[in-house]
Amino acid sequence: MSAPRKFNPNQLTFEQGIERIKRGVEKYGLKAGHVVTSRDEVADRLRRSLRVDNVPEGFRKWQLPVYLKQPSQLFITVAEPGATAPPHSHDEGDGVRFIVSGSIRYEGKELTAGDWMFIPAKARYSFTVGALGAVMCYCYCCCCAGSVDLHEIGPDDR
Repeated sequence: MSAPRKFNPNQLTFEQGIERIKRGVEKYGLKAGHVVTSRDEVADRLRRSLRVDNVPEGFRKWQLPVYLKQPSQLFITVAEPGATAPPHSHDEGDGVRFIVSGSIRYEGKELTAGDWMFIPAKARYSFTVGALGAVMCYCYCCCCAGSVDLHEIGPDDR
């Protein structure tokens, strides 16, 4: 019987983690400036390459082959079935979108719960929500909130 793994989440510094990603990206030729998703062939190879063994028993973990270069803001979106995000870009900074439930279609790929997509600053993209709708969490190095004004909260808001 093997000894239990020793778990220490503090083995690498933040900068060493970025260097690890850069080495993997260079090794597998991921092109900068393009949208990349968890369904891309290169992302699957990178997922295996960026596997993290330093986890407690019963867990699996890997680094995404992307990173955000500046402070970021988090958002949650709930989208109706068939809704389309028209072609647009986030000019201020990079972003990453995680599919929590449902699905979206991007360039012929269906991204479902657990999938992600990285959107570099200024990269134009669009997607269509799948038949069951979608819940997404995203982190952008910009603010796509629209107006600076806050909404008034009424009795029907929950």
